Amino acid sequence: MAEQVHRGRCACGAVTYEVAGPLRPVSICHCDTCRRQAGHQLAATNAALAALTIQGEDNLAEWQATPDAVRRFCRNCGSPLFWQRVGGSTVAIMAGSLDRPTGLSVSHHIFVAEKGDYYEIADGLPQHPHWPPR
Repeated sequence: MAEQVHRGRCACGAVTYEVAGPLRPVSICHCDTCRRQAGHQLAATNAALAALTIQGEDNLAEWQATPDAVRRFCRNCGSPLFWQRVGGSTVAIMAGSLDRPTGLSVSHHIFVAEKGDYYEIADGLPQHPHWPPR
């Protein structure tokens, strides 16, 4: 059986990527930084960093939002694309940047203690005040 390959890109197409193999179910992050960067909550999946191939990497900008995490986004259109722990072996991939069909579904919400006060979470999925338990 052929390995599954997912493709995605930023809004302007300057950065495209492929990720081989399985993707984790989508988590929805409500932290202050994600909400400010995305304009609302942010949906992300996760994959092995070694499975990610990026084209147009010179168009990626990077922002170290916290001492232990880096966010990468298109320097042309500003689309958030990736989040990674410094030195980590996995990468979070913004679910909205993936081409359809993704075959993914949302599994839970994180950082709900920081969610915006203008919406409710009413989908019945697990909610974690910060990181989910490991």
